[in-house]
Amino acid sequence: MTTADPADALRDSARAGTRAVTGAWWWFLILGILWTILGLYVLSYRPGTLGVVAALVGVAFLFGGVAQLVVASRVRDWRWLYIVAGVLGVIAGILTFVWPGITLYVVSIFVAWYLVFFGIFHVIAALAGPKVSWWWTGLLLGIAELVLGIWAVHSWQRSLFTLLTLVGVWAIFHGVNEIFAAFTLREVGKRAERVLS
Repeated sequence: MTTADPADALRDSARAGTRAVTGAWWWFLILGILWTILGLYVLSYRPGTLGVVAALVGVAFLFGGVAQLVVASRVRDWRWLYIVAGVLGVIAGILTFVWPGITLYVVSIFVAWYLVFFGIFHVIAALAGPKVSWWWTGLLLGIAELVLGIWAVHSWQRSLFTLLTLVGVWAIFHGVNEIFAAFTLREVGKRAERVLS
């Protein structure tokens, strides 16, 4: 009677686990392509892009609200705060689908003021913080945020345009990141197969 070599069993188990994890690389690829297409569509500034952005905002509010409620079910301290945040998130998500125009208006105004606030914060942090070799990138980011925020605050049309642009650019960057992640995961799987062979 022969017994299996434990090293072979471990290698087979590791190979199966690697295949299971890296075998889903194409999901990342599909998601990356879809996000990139969505971003390009939003940046086309067609009338339908407002509906797409409103739907994304609504889903984000709903998802955030549900996530807060799930966290509330698992924590003891400050549970009421998570419950309130979760309920408000779900209500905001529902209201987004009921009144998408008003929601986009409010969100675009918040985004414009967010850019102003964080632009000031990043400029101060870059000038007052330690001068590492790339400190100037924080300064450039802060100046860009500040200029864009001040420009967007002046009218709700500019704020809405800024919101659409930021969502479109974010979707493209997220999509490209997912595509690179897909091919990186695929390559890691191939390397792991070679090592485990």
